[in-house]
Amino acid sequence: MVPETIILSEPSMPSLIRFFQTPTAFLAEVPRPGVLCFTNGCFDLLHPGHVQYLADARALGDFLVVGLNSDASVARLKGVGRPLQEEAARAAVLLGLRSVDAVVLFGEDTPLELIRALLPDILVKGGDYTPETVVGRDIVEGRGGRLALIPFLPGHSTSRIEERIKSGRGVTLE
Repeated sequence: MVPETIILSEPSMPSLIRFFQTPTAFLAEVPRPGVLCFTNGCFDLLHPGHVQYLADARALGDFLVVGLNSDASVARLKGVGRPLQEEAARAAVLLGLRSVDAVVLFGEDTPLELIRALLPDILVKGGDYTPETVVGRDIVEGRGGRLALIPFLPGHSTSRIEERIKSGRGVTLE
């Protein structure tokens, strides 16, 4: 038997219960998992490359924390017109993915202080990095942790999507 139609009174933002404004708040709320994985980024406009990257990162351990650049940090790193979405919206989208267990905001241009606070077991970065260029690698490896570099899913980039939007070109016109 098919249930009756369900009508929601008002749309609501996804829960941000796993979105932490500071590493201290995260550490106070979440018990230390067996293998803590960490990655970070702006995640301004999520695409299939991000989804695959985060799933691959989560598969490396028991719990994935995503360090999310604050709005001010994104503006400094990416320039005028960015971020495209404010930090709470970016966190909500990330937390909608099965692979993301928690999101922790950071305001610096690099996640170094966040990595020092969380002390992840596995530090994950994209394939555009080399081991020598990964911020916090020394902290993680100095504790016996590992660095994982995950290759990008070809053909997907936020910058490319942003260019298409600004130029008025759709995907079929490339």
